[in-house]
Amino acid sequence: MTITIQVPPWRVGVDVGGTFTDLVVADSDGRTDVFKVPSVPADPGEGVINALTRACAELDQPMEKFLGDCQFFLHGSTVATNTLLEGKGATVGLLTTHGFRDSLEARRGLRKDPWDHRTPYPPVLVPRYLRQPVRGRIDAEGNEVEPLNACDVRAACALFRDEGVESIAVCLLNSFVNSAHEEAVAEILTEENVCDWVSVSSDIVPIMGEYERSSTTAVNAYVMPRVASYLTALQKKLIDMGLKTKLLMLQSNGGAASLDQLIRQPVNLLLSGPSAGVGAMQHLSSGIGEDNLVSMEIGGTSCDVMLMHEGRVAITDSLSVNDYDLVTPSVDIHTVGAGGGTISGIDGAGLMYAGPEGAGANPGPAAYGLGGTRPTVTDAHLVLGRMRPGPYAGGSVTLDLSRAEKALDDEIANPLGISRTEAAAGLIRIVEQNLLHAVERISIQRGYNPGRFMLIGCGGAGPMHGASVGRRLGARAVYIPRQAGAFCAIGMQHADVRRDFVHVVMRELNGEAMEAIADGYLRLETQALEALQNEGFDKKDTEFGYELDLHYEGQQWDVGVALKPDATLDEIRTSFEAEYDRQFGHTNPESRINVAKLRVVGIGKLPLLEDPKFEAVDTTPEPIETRPVYAESAGEFLETPVYRGTDLHYGQGFGGPAIIEEATTTILMGPGDRVGVDALNNYIITFEGEG
Repeated sequence: MTITIQVPPWRVGVDVGGTFTDLVVADSDGRTDVFKVPSVPADPGEGVINALTRACAELDQPMEKFLGDCQFFLHGSTVATNTLLEGKGATVGLLTTHGFRDSLEARRGLRKDPWDHRTPYPPVLVPRYLRQPVRGRIDAEGNEVEPLNACDVRAACALFRDEGVESIAVCLLNSFVNSAHEEAVAEILTEENVCDWVSVSSDIVPIMGEYERSSTTAVNAYVMPRVASYLTALQKKLIDMGLKTKLLMLQSNGGAASLDQLIRQPVNLLLSGPSAGVGAMQHLSSGIGEDNLVSMEIGGTSCDVMLMHEGRVAITDSLSVNDYDLVTPSVDIHTVGAGGGTISGIDGAGLMYAGPEGAGANPGPAAYGLGGTRPTVTDAHLVLGRMRPGPYAGGSVTLDLSRAEKALDDEIANPLGISRTEAAAGLIRIVEQNLLHAVERISIQRGYNPGRFMLIGCGGAGPMHGASVGRRLGARAVYIPRQAGAFCAIGMQHADVRRDFVHVVMRELNGEAMEAIADGYLRLETQALEALQNEGFDKKDTEFGYELDLHYEGQQWDVGVALKPDATLDEIRTSFEAEYDRQFGHTNPESRINVAKLRVVGIGKLPLLEDPKFEAVDTTPEPIETRPVYAESAGEFLETPVYRGTDLHYGQGFGGPAIIEEATTTILMGPGDRVGVDALNNYIITFEGEG
C-alpha cells in the first residue's frame, strides 16, 4: 500500500469487527492510513496487537517509538457484546428488595410478538437462588418507610461466598429517588469482600422502571469481570510496549471515555465499535455540507444502519441485546445479519435464503480457502466478476474463484437446477432486499423521507451494494468514503469524549416543574463537568447538551427533545409537540404534558483533525482493465471498465457500469450511474436523470 502519513503525533483508532480488525492512523496534518488484519475471536486483543505490528512494519517504525508518538489511542471492542451473546459472563448474585425477587425473571409480562407464545426468553442471568431479597423500603417519594436490614445483606454475602459468586448486582426499589439504602448495601459488600466486582443500580442507571433497572444492572455485573480483565490487560500491554497516553474506549453513545471511567460500567460498551460511525458521519457532514445522512455500514458479518437528521444522530435509552432489555444511552442503530460473510443455502421448503448466519473470520467465505464450504455474499460477488480473485484486504486473505464456484454449485445451483450465475445473482438480490428493509426501518418507519437523505455506503462491503440500494430507496445520492472499509475506525479519529447524566423528575410540566428542571440541569452539569475534568479537560474545552423526556398525561412512553437550558415553558411544549407530530402524525393540544426525566450530555472536545487539501485535475481517468461483470439491471454480463482507486483524483468522474478497486473496498456502479470525486477525495454516485 502507499503510505501517506508523515508528521507525528499520531492518532490511532482500532475497531475489532467480527471478520477484520481495522487500525487507522492519522497524522497531525489529517492524512490517514488503514491497516487491516483478520480478527481473532478467541482473543480480540491479539488482533489489536497484530494490527499494530503490521502498521509498524509498513510504516517502518519501531513499536515503542510509534506508540510513544501516539497522542490518542481509541478502541472499539465487541467483548461486552460477545460475552452477553455467548453466555460466557460471570456468576452473578443479585440483592433486591423483599417482594421483588422475581421481577428480573417476570420481565414486564409482555411479549414483543403477542402471537408467539412458544419462543422462550433467553436464560435469566441470575438464577433464583442467587436473587436474594433484602428487607427495607424506600417509597416513591424517596422517604424511608422501613429501615434497611443489614443482617439480610450479610446472610446473602455468606450464600454468595459459598456459591462462588464472582460479581454482585444491587437493585433496590425506588433507589433512583433515594439511593441511601443501596449505598449502605455497597458499604457492607465492601466490608464482606465477597468479590471484586459490585454493580449498584443508582450509580449505573438511576431511572424509573424496576425491571429495566434490574436487567441493566444484572447485565453490567455479568459482563464486568471479563470486559475489565480484557481491557486492563490490553492497556497494560500497550503501556509496556510504549504507549504514554490513556486508552480511550468508544461507548454505545458514540463518544469516548477513558478505561478508568468505564471499568465499573461496561454495560456502556455494548455498542462499542458500531457507534463510532457517529464521529465519521459528523465529520463527513461538516466536510460535504450535508446534514441529512443515512449510513449503511456493511462488514463481514452484519449491516449497521444509522440516520443523521439535521446534523444530529438520534440517541436512545432503550437497547435490546439478545433479548436482554437494557437502559443505557446508545446510538440508535438498526442491525441486520447481512454482510460479506453472510451464508446462503436452501431451506426446508426448497427456497433460497441468505443470513442471518455468517461465516465469520474463520473459516470465512468458501473463497478464503480456510475450510468454509457454504456460499456467502463474497463468493457470489466473486462469481459475478465484481471482485478480483487473488489477494484481498491488504493481502490478509486470498480469494479463490474455484472454491466460490464449487460452493454455489453444490449448495444452491445444482439442488435447484439453476445456473451458477442465477444462484449468485439470486443470493445478492435477497441480501439487497434485506438491506433495503433495514434502511427503510430507520428512515421511513421513523417518519423520515429517504428522498431527502444521502446514503453513505461504507464498511468493506457497503460500496458493493450502495448504488443498488440507494437507487431503489430513492436516495438523492450515494456517498462512498475512499477508506470505506475502515469507516468505524476512522470515526474514532473524530469522536469526542462524552458522558451522559440522567435525573428523574416525574411531574406535570408547569411553573413549579421549571424550577425543578433548572435545579436538575445545574446538578447534572456539575457532575458532567467533574467527570470531564477527571478526564483531563479544562472547562473551556467542554460543552453541554440539555434534553427532556416528556409524554402526554396517561401515556407510558416518552418522547425526547433537545433544548436550550433556559428554554421557556412555551418553548418546551412547542418542541415536544413538533417532535410528537413528526413521529405520530398528530398532537393533543388540550392534554397536559408530564416531564419524566432530564438529561445533561457533557462533551470533552478533542482537537479537530483537519482534512488534507487536494488539487483538482481535469484529465480523463483510464481503466486498468475491462472484464465481464454481471449487471442486475441488464440481467447479463457486460464488459465493464475497472479503475484503480489511486488513479482517481478530485474533479474526475465517469459513468457506469464500472468498478473501482480501493485498498479497503470495491465500489460497484451499474448502467446509468455516474461517479465523481469530490474535494474530500471521496466518491459521490448519482443516478440517471440526476445531476
